[in-house]
Amino acid sequence: MLTLFHISDLHFGPPYYPEIGEKVRAFAHELEPDIIVASGDFTQRAREEQFRAARNYLDRLPQVPIVVTPGNHDVPLHDVWRRMTDPFGRYREYINPDLDTVTRLPGLVVVALNSTAPRRAIVNGRISRRQLAYARRAFEETPEGDLRVIVSHHHFAPPPDFEGADVMPKAKRALDALTSMNVDLILGGHLHRGYIGNSLDVYSGANREYGIVIAQSGTTTSRRGRAREREKNSFNVIRMDDHVIRVTHYMHFEDADGFLPTSRHIFFRGGRLRHQAEAAAAVSDHNRGYHVNVRLQA
Repeated sequence: MLTLFHISDLHFGPPYYPEIGEKVRAFAHELEPDIIVASGDFTQRAREEQFRAARNYLDRLPQVPIVVTPGNHDVPLHDVWRRMTDPFGRYREYINPDLDTVTRLPGLVVVALNSTAPRRAIVNGRISRRQLAYARRAFEETPEGDLRVIVSHHHFAPPPDFEGADVMPKAKRALDALTSMNVDLILGGHLHRGYIGNSLDVYSGANREYGIVIAQSGTTTSRRGRAREREKNSFNVIRMDDHVIRVTHYMHFEDADGFLPTSRHIFFRGGRLRHQAEAAAAVSDHNRGYHVNVRLQA
């Protein structure tokens, strides 16, 4: 069983909430994850002091592999010259010198794709054919049965209750390509509102026998939550094995002075029906007080 801690949209700068940030850090150390994913928007305005603060924060998280990807707020907005000539300079210096990455653990490969397009679209993202080819090469070198995860900042699917959340251009093309690569899970942020579901919920796809689990995190440490997470903070804890992907969505509640699980979603990898009874029994003692969504991935 692998445990993945998924945070997003930290927004260091004026929107960053230091008290929440320390609670998230404490939660991460208590969780002891195998890997951490931070899916973009480390800063509010891509300023050097904001990147320094974000780097310091990442360095104080558990010392496990951390997968990162840029967000649209990590490229300059008002400094047009820098955005045109060196949009990722500070991100490369403080967060990661590479924009597309492959991270491998035993039984798991995570491919992070930079979905920002600072010269074409300030807010909306893009995933290019070149990046899809990069992901395909990475997965071709992945043993059969290993978990395959994609990370991007921008969303491939809108949450069903949030208006105005247009997906990336060519998102359907990307989903079809990722489906052909047998990707198990897509992680992202950007919306400041969590969403956990399946690609088949929003797009039937070229292959209607296989869907990809999609887990969006809300904003983990800023005051910029939206929709039902307005002024809320959230993250995901994902536990994965050969048969099942379990996504638990956590939100912060002031009355509880901490983060509490608000929903749990169980997906069976590859339609392995014979494992449903075992997985259902495993969660039967934990399904009171919050929503449990059990469904097939394929």
